[in-house]
Amino acid sequence: MSSPDTLARLEATIAQRLSADPDSSYVARLNAKGPGKIAQKLGEEATETVIAALTESREALVGEAADLIFHLMVLLAAKDVPLADVMAELDRREGTSGIAEKAARPKD
Repeated sequence: MSSPDTLARLEATIAQRLSADPDSSYVARLNAKGPGKIAQKLGEEATETVIAALTESREALVGEAADLIFHLMVLLAAKDVPLADVMAELDRREGTSGIAEKAARPKD
């Protein structure tokens, strides 16, 4: 059974493994290839999640969503962005219409 601490435990595990031996840790192997490769893998997992949502079982979607979150957390760790920063941004947006929040973003 998962708990609210699941993501915190995962974040700590990823942080420990970032600098581990790439021969013994998938996280370390991915990190050694750099943020571009991690981002590419995240994109692949996002695509697999979409495909599972549209054409596969609930269980497949759950598995792909877990892969997606995991790889997002690896990328955040590699870029030294604590999950707490992402959670704070979600807290900041809470109660704001998605349409209003998007309209308030700076235009590039």
